[in-house]
Amino acid sequence: MDSLREQILILVSTPVYILIIGIEVLLSNYRHQKLYTWKDTVTNIYLMILNGAIDLMFRGVYILILDYFYRHHVIAFHNVIVYWVMLLLFEDFLYYWLHRFDHEIRLFWAVHVTHHSSEHINFSVGFRSSVFQPLYRFVYFIPLALMGFKALDIVFMYSATQIWGIFVHTKLVKKMGWLEYILVTPSHHRVHHASNPKYLDKNMGMFLIIWDKLFGTFQPELPEGAYQPIKYGLTKPLEKESWGNIIFHEWKSILNDLRRTDIGWREKMGYIFGPPGWSHDGSRLTSEEMRKEEEGVYEDEYVREVVRSKR
Repeated sequence: MDSLREQILILVSTPVYILIIGIEVLLSNYRHQKLYTWKDTVTNIYLMILNGAIDLMFRGVYILILDYFYRHHVIAFHNVIVYWVMLLLFEDFLYYWLHRFDHEIRLFWAVHVTHHSSEHINFSVGFRSSVFQPLYRFVYFIPLALMGFKALDIVFMYSATQIWGIFVHTKLVKKMGWLEYILVTPSHHRVHHASNPKYLDKNMGMFLIIWDKLFGTFQPELPEGAYQPIKYGLTKPLEKESWGNIIFHEWKSILNDLRRTDIGWREKMGYIFGPPGWSHDGSRLTSEEMRKEEEGVYEDEYVREVVRSKR
């Protein structure tokens, strides 16, 4: 029954994906917006296939592990409606922390960076997967199994919320009214994919935006004129955009840092488990340091403008 439910989800969602991508391509061409390129779209599909293959090969393992913890669960929800509502809330909450740690710990950022390497935002970018994430993602969902949620139900709920996570990768939808206060919307997720300092590591949610508002990672998309236009992609663009380099470039960078002979084991641990951009000598900047630097520049510009106005 559970596998059938997931098969139905795939059968229903696949033609919807094809339809919305087709509509977006047509509208963007009609409006003379370059939202898609062949190279970027093919790369998105390639990364999705790799991620799906690893997930499929490893699925039996993580389902067995989740099932083990389910058989030792300490809580149970007997009402069907309560069961599924609680599963949605708790799964989305735990995904928030999975996603947040993927951004704040360099070891995991090396996996997740592939998703942010595109300099475009369109529905196909939603398929630009973090290739190796299936190897550790299930660990975050172990608490769900201990709370009495079945392994296959956890997998199904993750897949269901991921559908919404794909739909928010677009420029065509501006604001969604009152839903902006509850759900992750395209506006919120454009911020998440931006490489502008103010927007870095913001809006980590998959389905609900409430977690970002609760834990201080929320940033609204600012109107034109209030801040610089959104720039998508990485803060430091890739020198080589081969498929292998897109996946492994951050791993190579970590290995280069670990090979340094002028640092000790503590610094080396910092290069693995510290935030992306951390350096022992301050030669690089983390997202928070970039934000402070940018705020300092804006503050200086404001002071200069005030001085000019008083002359």
